[in-house]
Amino acid sequence: MLLNKLIVVFLVSFLIVNSIVAENPYRFYEWNVTYGTISPLGVPQQGILINGQFPGPDIISVTNDNIIINVFNNLDDDFLISWHGVQNRRNSFQDGVWGTTCPIPPGKNFTYRLQMKDQIGSFYYFPSTAFHKAAGGFGSIRIFSGPFVTVPLPAYSGDFIALIGDWYKRNHTNLKAILDRGHKLPFPDGILINGRGPNGASYTVDQGQTYRLRISNVGLENSLNFRVEGHNMTLVEVEGTHTMQETYTSLDVHVGQSYSVLITADQAPKDYYIVVSSRFTSKVLTTTGVLHYSTSNSTVSGPIPSGPTIEVGWSLHQARSIRTNLTANGPRPNPQGAYHYGMINTTRTIRLATSAGQVNGEQRYAVNSVSFVPTDDTPLKLADYFKIGGFYPGNIHDVPIGGRIHLNTSVLQTDYRTFIEIVFENKESIVQSWHIAGYAFWVVGMDGGHWTSASRDQYNLRDAVSRSTTQVYPRSWTAIYIALDNVGIWNIRSEFWARRYLGQQLYMRVYTTSTSLQDEYLIPNNALLCGKVVGFHNKTILN
Repeated sequence: MLLNKLIVVFLVSFLIVNSIVAENPYRFYEWNVTYGTISPLGVPQQGILINGQFPGPDIISVTNDNIIINVFNNLDDDFLISWHGVQNRRNSFQDGVWGTTCPIPPGKNFTYRLQMKDQIGSFYYFPSTAFHKAAGGFGSIRIFSGPFVTVPLPAYSGDFIALIGDWYKRNHTNLKAILDRGHKLPFPDGILINGRGPNGASYTVDQGQTYRLRISNVGLENSLNFRVEGHNMTLVEVEGTHTMQETYTSLDVHVGQSYSVLITADQAPKDYYIVVSSRFTSKVLTTTGVLHYSTSNSTVSGPIPSGPTIEVGWSLHQARSIRTNLTANGPRPNPQGAYHYGMINTTRTIRLATSAGQVNGEQRYAVNSVSFVPTDDTPLKLADYFKIGGFYPGNIHDVPIGGRIHLNTSVLQTDYRTFIEIVFENKESIVQSWHIAGYAFWVVGMDGGHWTSASRDQYNLRDAVSRSTTQVYPRSWTAIYIALDNVGIWNIRSEFWARRYLGQQLYMRVYTTSTSLQDEYLIPNNALLCGKVVGFHNKTILN
């Protein structure tokens, strides 16, 4: 409850100061990244801590804030943090993945400079190197609306975080070794809520009050269902988009996705189960938290509320029911701008199909038959910026070509300020999840079977939700529209982390000949340089 009071004070202070000072505020953080012993499932293991915390500290900001985070790497190997859903406008140098940013060497530090440009909503950060995501190092990001922008939400008394995800009892180094030997990971051992096992996470509420709960699936591979015993959830925001306020008794949260719901404490004062369980798995993993009424004298008891069955149809129906609130303001008034996405003609269709198979006797995953491998120790963005070559944009086809999986550094060449259609095709028997860094996109359609041009007849061209992560159901497709308005090189990836690690990713180069800083910033003056670009600070450095 103290944290929620501090958030209210923070927002009030922001409104007062920002109404007087024209420049967008700066928020400064200093993070020390270390290993530490954690036991979320009762077994001691090596975890990644930030300032001694697991999960890491919250980032609380307001639209257009400048966020300065000085990260000290005290691990014994390279480290990077990526900002899931934060768009880093004109600045892919800060994205924090191999293709854009040199890793922070052991014993060194790097200062990230982010601006929450024209964004609101619920996001998170995580480590992107060396399978560190399986050890922790993640935390929440909250971006509140700025002053004079009304939000379509009733007043709420508290703002809570629920970072949910599957978890292994093994150290991340053991899991990485399994993948490095070309094998698949075993089934996870459990599920965590805010880094804790069964009944470890607790939220205290006052009867009759309404609370906002921001749910993010920060796990490695499993879609999860979230529900609260005896309470309905009203969906109000998805990854920066205000939604139509539909009410659900449970919510499917696929890997990498974030949702905001409102929960009213309108039941008899006692403790209630919060339940998170795996979806679409033959063996169902379940964990619990506690919704604690402040006047409750009893603990949770009785059977754990059951969730939806393994069937996909229920989840598909729910996904289609999530729509944008067209009457709501966004980070700026009139979020629809001068045009509406359904009125723009797309100029290109890209179909991305996944596949799994063996390459040289080892397990690999691919997109359009290309399994991604880095070329060397030089990030693509730096090689492109300093014009040293080493990668070839356009070396992945726009459509599935079939054939055997082969290795390459796949870079999709696209043009700045175009409006395109991407279709994610899933011919496999699992639910998949896709993320595009640096962007939000409209999820215009999803269905079973094969996508054809006739599938466009069922697209939602009015109020599709805009987000950065979308699921693709088994033997199904999901179509998105995306406005390529953010210059740079951006990661398109599977959110199943073992699949990404073993090749199910690519990079999208959004290219322009313009050198205007209105289109793209120059390389930051503190940029880490590695590989073939060491010593290349001979260009004008601004930012």
